[in-house]
Amino acid sequence: MLSSEQQKQRKRAHIIHAAARVFAEKGFSGTMMADIADHARIGKGTLYEYFDSKEDLFFSVFEWYARETEAAAKVSISALGGSASERLAILSESVMQSWLKMKDLFTLVMEFWAASASSQMRKRFKGYFRQAYEDFRTVVAALIREGMQHGEFQEDVVPESVAAALVGSWDALLLQAWFDDRFDPLTTARNHVAIVIRGMAGGARVEL
Repeated sequence: MLSSEQQKQRKRAHIIHAAARVFAEKGFSGTMMADIADHARIGKGTLYEYFDSKEDLFFSVFEWYARETEAAAKVSISALGGSASERLAILSESVMQSWLKMKDLFTLVMEFWAASASSQMRKRFKGYFRQAYEDFRTVVAALIREGMQHGEFQEDVVPESVAAALVGSWDALLLQAWFDDRFDPLTTARNHVAIVIRGMAGGARVEL
Protein backbone atom coordinates (compact mmCIF):
# COMPACT_ATOMS: atom_id res chain seq x y z
CA MET A 1 0.00 0.00 0.00
CA LEU A 2 1.53 3.28 -1.12
CA SER A 3 1.60 6.20 1.28
CA SER A 4 -0.01 9.48 0.22
CA GLU A 5 3.44 10.96 -0.42
CA GLN A 6 4.44 8.00 -2.60
CA GLN A 7 1.19 8.32 -4.55
CA LYS A 8 1.88 12.01 -5.03
CA GLN A 9 5.40 11.34 -6.29
CA ARG A 10 4.11 8.67 -8.68
CA LYS A 11 1.48 11.07 -10.02
CA ARG A 12 4.10 13.79 -10.46
CA ALA A 13 6.36 11.40 -12.38
CA HIS A 14 3.43 10.39 -14.58
CA ILE A 15 2.75 14.04 -15.44
CA ILE A 16 6.42 14.68 -16.23
CA HIS A 17 6.61 11.66 -18.55
CA ALA A 18 3.45 12.76 -20.35
CA ALA A 19 4.74 16.33 -20.62
CA ALA A 20 8.04 15.10 -22.07
CA ARG A 21 6.19 13.43 -24.93
CA VAL A 22 4.07 16.48 -25.66
CA PHE A 23 6.96 18.94 -25.47
CA ALA A 24 9.02 16.67 -27.76
CA GLU A 25 6.19 16.59 -30.30
CA LYS A 26 4.98 20.18 -30.18
CA GLY A 27 7.88 22.13 -28.69
CA PHE A 28 7.63 24.44 -25.69
CA SER A 29 5.89 27.33 -27.43
CA GLY A 30 3.42 25.06 -29.22
CA THR A 31 2.40 23.16 -26.10
CA MET A 32 -0.57 24.11 -23.97
CA MET A 33 -1.12 22.83 -20.45
CA ALA A 34 -4.41 21.39 -21.70
CA ASP A 35 -2.43 19.26 -24.21
CA ILE A 36 -0.39 17.78 -21.38
CA ALA A 37 -3.46 17.17 -19.25
CA ASP A 38 -5.12 15.34 -22.14
CA HIS A 39 -2.05 13.19 -22.75
CA ALA A 40 -1.74 12.39 -19.04
CA ARG A 41 -5.50 11.75 -18.87
CA ILE A 42 -6.00 14.09 -15.94
CA GLY A 43 -7.82 17.37 -15.42
CA LYS A 44 -6.01 20.58 -16.27
CA GLY A 45 -6.48 21.79 -12.71
CA THR A 46 -4.56 18.76 -11.45
CA LEU A 47 -1.46 19.97 -13.29
CA TYR A 48 -1.44 23.15 -11.25
CA GLU A 49 -1.57 21.14 -8.05
CA TYR A 50 1.90 19.88 -8.93
CA PHE A 51 3.40 22.66 -11.08
CA ASP A 52 2.98 26.41 -10.86
CA SER A 53 3.25 27.05 -14.60
CA LYS A 54 4.17 25.59 -17.97
CA GLU A 55 7.70 26.92 -17.44
CA ASP A 56 7.93 25.13 -14.09
CA LEU A 57 6.74 21.87 -15.64
CA PHE A 58 9.13 22.27 -18.58
CA PHE A 59 12.08 22.70 -16.23
CA SER A 60 10.98 19.62 -14.28
CA VAL A 61 10.97 17.67 -17.56
CA PHE A 62 14.48 19.00 -18.19
CA GLU A 63 15.67 17.83 -14.76
CA TRP A 64 14.12 14.40 -15.33
CA TYR A 65 15.70 14.07 -18.79
CA ALA A 66 19.08 15.18 -17.45
CA ARG A 67 18.97 12.58 -14.68
CA GLU A 68 18.05 9.84 -17.14
CA THR A 69 20.72 10.68 -19.71
CA GLU A 70 23.42 11.37 -17.13
CA ALA A 71 22.85 8.14 -15.22
CA ALA A 72 25.50 6.28 -17.20
CA ALA A 73 27.99 9.11 -16.75
CA LYS A 74 27.45 9.00 -13.01
CA VAL A 75 28.32 5.31 -12.78
CA SER A 76 31.07 4.88 -10.22
CA ILE A 77 34.23 4.76 -12.32
CA SER A 78 35.99 2.60 -9.75
CA ALA A 79 33.15 0.05 -9.88
CA LEU A 80 33.68 -0.51 -13.60
CA GLY A 81 37.05 -2.17 -13.06
CA GLY A 82 39.88 -2.51 -15.53
CA SER A 83 42.41 0.05 -16.72
CA ALA A 84 41.72 3.74 -17.14
CA SER A 85 41.62 3.20 -20.91
CA GLU A 86 39.04 0.44 -20.60
CA ARG A 87 36.89 2.45 -18.22
CA LEU A 88 37.04 5.54 -20.41
CA ALA A 89 35.86 3.45 -23.37
CA ILE A 90 33.10 1.92 -21.23
CA LEU A 91 32.03 5.35 -20.02
CA SER A 92 31.79 6.61 -23.60
CA GLU A 93 29.78 3.55 -24.59
CA SER A 94 27.42 3.95 -21.64
CA VAL A 95 26.80 7.63 -22.32
CA MET A 96 26.10 7.08 -26.01
CA GLN A 97 23.85 4.09 -25.38
CA SER A 98 21.81 5.90 -22.74
CA TRP A 99 21.17 8.84 -25.03
CA LEU A 100 20.36 6.62 -28.02
CA LYS A 101 17.76 4.78 -25.96
CA MET A 102 15.94 8.10 -25.64
CA LYS A 103 16.43 9.15 -29.26
CA ASP A 104 12.70 9.66 -29.79
CA LEU A 105 12.83 12.39 -27.14
CA PHE A 106 16.01 14.05 -28.42
CA THR A 107 13.91 16.93 -29.74
CA LEU A 108 13.72 17.96 -26.09
CA VAL A 109 17.45 18.65 -26.10
CA MET A 110 16.90 21.27 -28.81
CA GLU A 111 14.12 22.78 -26.72
CA PHE A 112 16.32 22.83 -23.61
CA TRP A 113 19.18 24.53 -25.45
CA ALA A 114 16.73 27.07 -26.87
CA ALA A 115 15.39 27.71 -23.35
CA SER A 116 18.91 28.43 -22.12
CA ALA A 117 18.98 31.36 -24.57
CA SER A 118 15.46 32.63 -23.94
CA SER A 119 14.99 35.74 -21.83
CA GLN A 120 12.29 34.07 -19.75
CA MET A 121 14.18 30.95 -18.61
CA ARG A 122 17.82 31.70 -19.45
CA LYS A 123 19.22 32.01 -15.94
CA ARG A 124 17.60 28.84 -14.65
CA PHE A 125 18.64 26.66 -17.58
CA LYS A 126 22.12 28.11 -18.03
CA GLY A 127 22.91 27.50 -14.38
CA TYR A 128 21.86 23.87 -14.58
CA PHE A 129 23.68 23.27 -17.87
CA ARG A 130 26.85 24.90 -16.52
CA GLN A 131 26.89 22.70 -13.42
CA ALA A 132 25.99 19.52 -15.31
CA TYR A 133 28.78 20.00 -17.84
CA GLU A 134 31.24 20.88 -15.09
CA ASP A 135 30.36 17.73 -13.14
CA PHE A 136 30.67 15.57 -16.24
CA ARG A 137 34.05 17.05 -17.20
CA THR A 138 35.25 16.45 -13.65
CA VAL A 139 34.36 12.75 -13.84
CA VAL A 140 36.16 12.29 -17.16
CA ALA A 141 39.19 14.36 -16.10
CA ALA A 142 39.54 12.33 -12.89
CA LEU A 143 39.66 9.12 -14.91
CA ILE A 144 42.31 10.53 -17.24
CA ARG A 145 44.34 11.79 -14.28
CA GLU A 146 44.22 8.32 -12.76
CA GLY A 147 45.60 6.89 -15.99
CA MET A 148 48.46 9.38 -15.83
CA GLN A 149 49.25 8.47 -12.22
CA HIS A 150 49.54 4.81 -13.15
CA GLY A 151 51.77 5.53 -16.14
CA GLU A 152 49.09 4.58 -18.63
CA PHE A 153 48.90 8.06 -20.15
CA GLN A 154 51.70 10.51 -20.79
CA GLU A 155 52.68 13.10 -18.19
CA ASP A 156 52.07 16.06 -20.53
CA VAL A 157 48.38 15.24 -21.03
CA VAL A 158 46.05 18.02 -19.80
CA PRO A 159 43.09 16.12 -18.28
CA GLU A 160 40.69 19.07 -18.17
CA SER A 161 41.22 19.91 -21.85
CA VAL A 162 40.84 16.33 -23.03
CA ALA A 163 37.75 15.86 -20.86
CA ALA A 164 36.12 19.01 -22.26
CA ALA A 165 36.86 17.90 -25.83
CA LEU A 166 35.42 14.43 -25.22
CA VAL A 167 32.24 15.75 -23.60
CA GLY A 168 31.83 18.17 -26.50
CA SER A 169 32.36 15.44 -29.06
CA TRP A 170 29.68 13.22 -27.50
CA ASP A 171 27.21 16.09 -27.70
CA ALA A 172 28.16 16.84 -31.30
CA LEU A 173 27.90 13.22 -32.43
CA LEU A 174 24.36 12.91 -31.10
CA LEU A 175 23.42 16.19 -32.73
CA GLN A 176 24.67 14.92 -36.10
CA ALA A 177 22.74 11.68 -35.62
CA TRP A 178 19.59 13.68 -34.97
CA PHE A 179 19.90 15.45 -38.32
CA ASP A 180 21.05 12.38 -40.29
CA ASP A 181 19.52 8.95 -39.67
CA ARG A 182 22.32 7.37 -41.67
CA PHE A 183 24.97 8.64 -39.27
CA ASP A 184 26.25 6.09 -36.72
CA PRO A 185 27.25 7.98 -33.55
CA LEU A 186 28.00 4.85 -31.53
CA THR A 187 30.66 3.47 -33.88
CA THR A 188 32.08 6.94 -34.47
CA ALA A 189 32.37 7.50 -30.70
CA ARG A 190 34.17 4.18 -30.26
CA ASN A 191 36.67 5.04 -32.98
CA HIS A 192 37.20 8.55 -31.68
CA VAL A 193 37.76 7.48 -28.07
CA ALA A 194 40.21 4.81 -29.24
CA ILE A 195 42.24 7.46 -31.09
CA VAL A 196 42.18 9.81 -28.08
CA ILE A 197 43.33 7.03 -25.76
CA ARG A 198 46.11 6.04 -28.16
CA GLY A 199 47.25 9.66 -28.32
CA MET A 200 47.33 10.00 -24.52
CA ALA A 201 49.28 6.74 -24.33
CA GLY A 202 51.94 8.17 -26.62
CA GLY A 203 50.82 6.40 -29.76
CA ALA A 204 51.11 2.91 -28.30
CA ARG A 205 48.30 0.54 -29.18
CA VAL A 206 45.97 0.00 -26.23
CA GLU A 207 43.72 -3.03 -25.96
CA LEU A 208 40.17 -1.97 -25.07
